[in-house]
Amino acid sequence: MSETDLYRGYIDCLNNQYWQRLHRFVHDEVHYNGDRVGLSGYRDMLERDFREIPDLFFDVQLLISDPPFIASRLQFNCTPKGTFLGLPVNGRKVSFSENVFYEFLNGRIRHVWSVIDKAAIEAQL
Repeated sequence: MSETDLYRGYIDCLNNQYWQRLHRFVHDEVHYNGDRVGLSGYRDMLERDFREIPDLFFDVQLLISDPPFIASRLQFNCTPKGTFLGLPVNGRKVSFSENVFYEFLNGRIRHVWSVIDKAAIEAQL
């Protein structure tokens, strides 16, 4: 299976909150923005995101593959319940993008580098 197919399966896993399947897509020793968080830490982060943003949905706008790397631009239109990225969103609908790079190892995501467009959120508040 290609990295692109694996990535689309991963996004489906996130959007449907199939946490018991996350290990199929994410390496046990996953790193997030340079820090080793491990699969359980990564899952905790995602579950927290969905608790804080009940209508969270990962919408892939752009996907580029250069194995073992994937680059993706994700679009979000969501309603964080409280503070998000240090900003007092408090239930307002916001739109923003995230640029993410992934490195795959043995068919699973090993490294994630993420940059969220916080300025876009600030402009809406």
